[in-house]
Amino acid sequence: MQSANVLLKKIIRSSVLPFAAQHGMKKDLFPPLSRTLSLSLCLKQDNSCSPSEKLDLDAWKKVMKSGLQEVSETVSECKELSTLAAARELLEMWRLAGRSVPENISEEQLKTFMECPSKSAKKKYLKYLHLKELYKKNDKRKMDEKRESRLAAQEQGLETGKTKNTSFVCLWANSMDRAYNWRVAQSMVFGQPLVFDMSYEKDMSVREVANTVRQIVLSEGSNRRSADPFHIHFCNFKEDSLYHKEFIKYYRDAWGRLLITATDQCYTQLFPKDKLIYLTADSPKVMKTFNHDKIYIIGSMVDKSIKTGVSLAQAKRLGLETAALPLEKYLLWNSGAKNLTLDQMMHILLTLKDTGDWKKALEFVPKRKYCGFVSKPMHELKKSLNLINTLKLGKRQEEVKKQFAKNYSKKLRQK
Repeated sequence: MQSANVLLKKIIRSSVLPFAAQHGMKKDLFPPLSRTLSLSLCLKQDNSCSPSEKLDLDAWKKVMKSGLQEVSETVSECKELSTLAAARELLEMWRLAGRSVPENISEEQLKTFMECPSKSAKKKYLKYLHLKELYKKNDKRKMDEKRESRLAAQEQGLETGKTKNTSFVCLWANSMDRAYNWRVAQSMVFGQPLVFDMSYEKDMSVREVANTVRQIVLSEGSNRRSADPFHIHFCNFKEDSLYHKEFIKYYRDAWGRLLITATDQCYTQLFPKDKLIYLTADSPKVMKTFNHDKIYIIGSMVDKSIKTGVSLAQAKRLGLETAALPLEKYLLWNSGAKNLTLDQMMHILLTLKDTGDWKKALEFVPKRKYCGFVSKPMHELKKSLNLINTLKLGKRQEEVKKQFAKNYSKKLRQK
């Protein structure tokens, strides 16, 4: 038995101790380990050993497993760092080859680049980052030029002795900001709620989420400057989400002082269902008038592929009433989707809330999407369009005139 214990100690010293020294483990852990191994041989011959000695062997196993886990974690971290370094070298080669690659790219953007499913998706993502970087440089250049021109104008004014009174302008801007903040604070208590549904992050890419947040920021600014603002709610809003990160990029320290309500709860938990109306372009029901007692919901989603039916399915799943804007009733619509941006929707709803005039409200629809406003009733326009279509089909004029005469005679009889 003593010779067996001596052999075990030699094996431990020759195999386990160098491994522990290589990976930074303590040496004083191993004398009890050799003792527990020798005890295991005793346990095979004599079963009268105490259970506390068995627990030492279990502890040894745990120590060994934790050491192996640390080694595997370090190996995985090394692999990840090597792949990131290889990706950076590849991007540097592409940039030197003349491709549209950003000069500075963060680790988060590099990981997103590596997660792209195809080579074309990687190229598109790099082009997006490159254009974003160019826009930032252009904006910075314009700001520097404005600053230089302002400083030059101030110096010129000092030389000629004509100084501009800019203190009044600053005082006016500060007072207007206070007035806007006071209106929004009042709307948080007495105003009509307006909900932005923030549950569409999984249906969008990173670029589309950034565009969505930019449109919501514009919507919040126009709502803040209006005479009767809404009380904006961000529902289904989760912290550490892409929405949250993009909002912090825009607002920075002002995000905590923003006069809105951001919650991770659903709007069905905050408001009664009979008061909620989900505004979606896919709804079969057309909105006739603006109701001040209802709570309108806007889906916070921007999709370049125009996924139809996503917001309508969300509203039907929750059992909510839906409505679409009456675009065809008031506008001669061109061919194309009837989806509007979030800031355009905010302008339309604010104008309807203040005036109730659809013609004024729909002026915020882009001019490229329609030919003009409807001046005649819809049934007359449909008849004239049907007449034009029959002429385009190549029918003879006499048949068309006969049909028109019959319809005209019927109208006279009815009168």
